[in-house]
Amino acid sequence: MAYAIINSCVNCWACEPVCPSQAIYEAQPHFQIDSRKCTECEGDFADPQCASICPIEGAILDGSGGSANPPGSLTGIPPERMVEVMMEIQAR
Repeated sequence: MAYAIINSCVNCWACEPVCPSQAIYEAQPHFQIDSRKCTECEGDFADPQCASICPIEGAILDGSGGSANPPGSLTGIPPERMVEVMMEIQAR
């Protein structure tokens, strides 16, 4: 199973240079992952490098179609607490 990049990708180039199998390539309208090349970083890294560095939460899907970098993965704030946390920040 290979990872996939979806339409929310903003073509920031963060993932392309960190892919150990060189499976990520520039395409229109966003980057893509060549499923024949993607090794899911097995044997190279414990975590998928593309998902670890992607600044857009939810832009990379794992082999089963689930988000490899789900909402909250960048901030550590669960999505259900985001409104509350933003209100706390604005109150400062």
